[in-house]
Amino acid sequence: MTSARENSWGSIPLRYALRRVASYDAHMSDELGFIPFDADNHYYEALDAFTRHLDPKDGQRCVQWAEINGRQYPVIGGRVSRVVANATFDPISPAGSMHDYFRGNPDKKHPLEFLAKREPIRPEYRDHDARLAVMDQQGVSKIWLFPTLGMLYEEILKHDPEGVGIMFTAFNRWLQEDWGFDYKNRIFAGPYISLASVDWACNELDWALSQGARVVCMRPAAPTTLTGQLSPFDETYDPFWARVNEAGITVIIHAGDSGYSSNGYANDSFSASFSGSWKPSIKSFAIERAAQDFIITSVFEKLFDRFPNVRMASIENGSSFLRDACDKLTSTAKKMPGYFVDDPVETLRNNWWINPFWEDDVHEVAEIMGADHVLFGSDWPHIEGMPNPLDYVTELKAFSDSDRKKILLDNVSALNELRPAR
Repeated sequence: MTSARENSWGSIPLRYALRRVASYDAHMSDELGFIPFDADNHYYEALDAFTRHLDPKDGQRCVQWAEINGRQYPVIGGRVSRVVANATFDPISPAGSMHDYFRGNPDKKHPLEFLAKREPIRPEYRDHDARLAVMDQQGVSKIWLFPTLGMLYEEILKHDPEGVGIMFTAFNRWLQEDWGFDYKNRIFAGPYISLASVDWACNELDWALSQGARVVCMRPAAPTTLTGQLSPFDETYDPFWARVNEAGITVIIHAGDSGYSSNGYANDSFSASFSGSWKPSIKSFAIERAAQDFIITSVFEKLFDRFPNVRMASIENGSSFLRDACDKLTSTAKKMPGYFVDDPVETLRNNWWINPFWEDDVHEVAEIMGADHVLFGSDWPHIEGMPNPLDYVTELKAFSDSDRKKILLDNVSALNELRPAR
């Protein structure tokens, strides 16, 4: 299986190579004095996630399944998708299988060695009650829950903006049915929003709010509309952002296929290949490039001047770009005096929250953003995530007790509550 951050291999700082984390469980919550809220969890989509609520007449246009050489593949817009090699997720490698690889691969293993073990898909990957039981064992109070396949399919179907809306309407109805947007005040699945159509985005947001959604998620990308690509902060989208502003719901940009090209330097497909002539690729930077461009543009185009109550969080997009982003904002402000109403760096700090990769330097993120704008997320149960979510606690030893609590609990808890505009 290939999941979202597998194509960022090859970019791990050497200073992490020999670091290890211990395993923690529910006892760690007792030591902390509170139970953390994990801002980045995932499900593995049911086989009918995109088709259960899809009108059969739209199957060929949107999503179907086909068996090729004994393996099931999704067919998106009439094209077989191999963006995830094992799209059924059964069998699947255990959670955090590639943890040491992303730590710098100190034992110099071939990546495929990390994926040698496979097991039948576990109930907690597809069932909310089973997931709650595992969360109790892990010492996690609540989770934000995001797609796996769902973060990849908009790019494949972007040539058909109307079809994108049809596809994700069906997907979000499945998500609400199987997981819920607020299940027992512990599991908060984020419905997927595409900006391919502003009317669809507004209507889908209104529906999500009516169903109790606490967050919505989208990919960090310039959407493709019927008239071509647009910045997500073009005034065309003001009706959508006005609704977000009024409701006070947090918008998440989560790593996925944002359509970033390697411009000929490497194969442009999203997923990485760990077989054959395995080698580094500039694709390793695509996730962070997409997030940086999205975040900077939100400030450049004065989204938060128009809608100051909008809160946005970057999840599983890394953080190494942050300092460069702030430098670019500062440089632009100096070159264009009078353009920005407020210091653009402060605007970023006020309206954005950052979840670093767990192998990133969280202390640098806190230095740039402030500890109250840093989010803990384990990426569980993806293979590139943490084997146990609270393994992350060891990364926070240098923080004060109050800042540690902000990162592990308070910040995401505040974002999880609607904050309607006054």
